[in-house]
Amino acid sequence: MGDRRSEAAAARLKRSVAASYRYLTTHRRREEYNLGVEPFNYHHLHQFWTVVREGGVTRASEKLNVSQPTVSTQIRELEQALGEKLLTRTGRGVGLTEVGRRVYRYADEIFGLGRELVESVKGHPTGSPPRLAVGIAMVVPKLVAYQMIEPALHLPQPVRLHCVLSTPEQLLAELAIYALDVVLADAPAPPAVKVQAYSHLLGECGVSIFGQARLAATYRRHFPASLDGAPFLLPRKDSALRLALNVWFEQKRIRPHIIGTFEDTALLEAFGQAGVGLFAMPSAIEAEVQRQYRVRPVGHLHGIRERYYAITVERKLKHPAVVAIAERARQMFD
Repeated sequence: MGDRRSEAAAARLKRSVAASYRYLTTHRRREEYNLGVEPFNYHHLHQFWTVVREGGVTRASEKLNVSQPTVSTQIRELEQALGEKLLTRTGRGVGLTEVGRRVYRYADEIFGLGRELVESVKGHPTGSPPRLAVGIAMVVPKLVAYQMIEPALHLPQPVRLHCVLSTPEQLLAELAIYALDVVLADAPAPPAVKVQAYSHLLGECGVSIFGQARLAATYRRHFPASLDGAPFLLPRKDSALRLALNVWFEQKRIRPHIIGTFEDTALLEAFGQAGVGLFAMPSAIEAEVQRQYRVRPVGHLHGIRERYYAITVERKLKHPAVVAIAERARQMFD
């Protein structure tokens, strides 16, 4: 069985290398190769791949244990061999050109299959499903994220799910180097972030206030005026929901007593479940919030809409699992 897995991995690696070789060698003008110009060097390709994965020449040189000038020189030689610019300088490191993105995808497949081949020879299991890497902004409720992602686990071709929870800025940086397939956020990618990304609106819904049963009963009377002075647990200051809540409170002349501000909605919900304060959640998951956190609704905030986005490096969603996520989200927020 191990021999057959090794042969299968080797065959896939051979096909990937052949495909990449065809792309890389035909990308330049054919007459240049008639002059004996070497198309490219796989060692240089590996250094390019490492620079992209590490986010810059400095970290790549440390990873490869070679000098920065050596890495930079070999990247330039690869670009010269291909006749195309692969990298561009950004404020925080390096970015990829259109051709660079294509070359990186080939390189990622080549070196990924190479690792699989080594593992198969050493007797480790192979043939694992392709990875689906999803970045989830910490302000996105985990119930919302779960319901959107869950259909991706039931596709004809299984995927191995990898979820990353962080700030939108950090997630977009990971998306830029193709470490993530998609980022789920409550706002589109900000213009200030120097990442070529496309924000796909998944849907929107209203916002409701929840609280532990005793708190909910107290503040449900005379809602929403009752919220003036009420204990509140709020999301981070720059989140879309927090900004909308600030405007709503100002319009209603309500000044809540802010008990705490939270980066992560899971921690906010834990405090809310314990009865520390009231908190806002999307109305689309009202039943699930009540069931999971044993809280009760206080009221609906008219005029506030919570939106969710899938942010990708592609203008059109193509990854089957990401398409499944988008379709489920549109059902949730229809």
